[in-house]
Amino acid sequence: MHSQSETSRITPGRAALLRSWMVWLAALTFLVVLAQAAVAQARPESLAPLAEKISPAVVNITTTTMVEGRSLPEGIVPKGSPFEDFFREFQERHGPQDRPRRSNALGSGFVVSEDGYVVTNNHVIEGADEIRVEFFNGKELAAEVIGTDPNTDIALLKVEGDEALPFVSFADSDTARVGDWVLAMGNPLGQGFSASVGIVSARNRALTGSYDDYIQTDAAINRGNSGGPLFNMDGGVVGVNTAILSPSGGSIGIGFSMASNVVSRVVDQLKEFGETRRGWLGVRIQDVTEDVAEAMGLDKAAGALITDVLEGPAEEAGLKSGDVIVNFDGVDVSDTRALVRQVGDSEVGKSVRVVVQRDGKTRSFKIKLARREDSEDAVPAASRDQQAPSQEQGEVLGMTLRALTDDMRGELGIGANVEGLVVFEVDGASEASEKGISSGDVITEAGQQNVTSVADLEAGIEAAKEAGRKSILLLVRRGGDPRFVALSVEDGPGAD
Repeated sequence: MHSQSETSRITPGRAALLRSWMVWLAALTFLVVLAQAAVAQARPESLAPLAEKISPAVVNITTTTMVEGRSLPEGIVPKGSPFEDFFREFQERHGPQDRPRRSNALGSGFVVSEDGYVVTNNHVIEGADEIRVEFFNGKELAAEVIGTDPNTDIALLKVEGDEALPFVSFADSDTARVGDWVLAMGNPLGQGFSASVGIVSARNRALTGSYDDYIQTDAAINRGNSGGPLFNMDGGVVGVNTAILSPSGGSIGIGFSMASNVVSRVVDQLKEFGETRRGWLGVRIQDVTEDVAEAMGLDKAAGALITDVLEGPAEEAGLKSGDVIVNFDGVDVSDTRALVRQVGDSEVGKSVRVVVQRDGKTRSFKIKLARREDSEDAVPAASRDQQAPSQEQGEVLGMTLRALTDDMRGELGIGANVEGLVVFEVDGASEASEKGISSGDVITEAGQQNVTSVADLEAGIEAAKEAGRKSILLLVRRGGDPRFVALSVEDGPGAD
């Protein structure tokens, strides 16, 4: 006969199993608590504390511009018309209509230092005769322009206050991830201080500028938000609201903010110099596509292909059209956009190492960068010692070609230094037509060799075939702008 204590006894095996279940349950409970905390941190119940913290540094910007008025055009009311006396009395009562009048515009901005530096968009204040800055507490101050950068659409203003001003700081925009929460603040449609929330929809967007690095967001951005800040959840500025994509003019959830890492560099230069000072290499470039890489015998489609060398640092160092820049100042070059930004971010006067691929070999050059803003009048340095062209005409690769003459230069607006073949006609079924070559274009190189006659081009095609290449690289100029085009050398229309 067994006692009750003996029948309810827990064996050691059962005890161990029970302990493991208890440990597992505790761990699961801990993970649930952590997940709830993470969700709470990622999506706070309210953004009011953040908005209250940053609002004092956000400003509304009002600009005033004097514009010329217009008088009623002569003949708008025929003489003898019953309305003639009416319009005469209207003009006498309201005075001349051609006197200057005031035009007002609205935008946004934010204070970045306690001594009154304010960041906004260049297009918000461009051409303004008077700029007023309104703070969250209703206080207004006059602002002066310290400097502007149309390339990134950034302007730096300065206001003078009686006391230290509330300000916000730039955050590292490179840490912003797609899906992160962001808060936009500004003066949409003149409605006054307003906040909208969304996420980072995309990174590294480019619109039209050489130095574009936009954060795309679905936070509501409308007219009047221009120049306002885009905040992360820590209250740091990760972007400056600049543009929207919209068929109606209102927000449809596609807004663009210039990344703070671009803006902060511009602001530092405007504060120190009143202008931007970007590095300049002195080349025109294009991306290396798959067909271009094959035509040049490159291992991969990467780097920046030089289409023109201008008078400046690159020419002095010995770079040539057709070189592919694969490394700049120790950083591998992925494409033209990356190179443009890296060169622009470099210090003027800095000596950098530039590695290029030329004729299947790697070459290294040391180049002292100039200032881009001083290079507006730079002209191409190539094509100076060409042979005199012949007058022959021929059809090659689907194109009817003729050697360039002085008369053609005048008609096409081509410089006296340029030699090559003028495209007179393109077969609509040819690859040349498909890749955008058209009549009036000038081919100056084939296989990275100068061409001044149809025979030169045909020789280049034969050389490409003998080298086992499927295509040949042509340097094509249109209106002075060069680009490389790779065309197949296999038999096709006019390829014989």
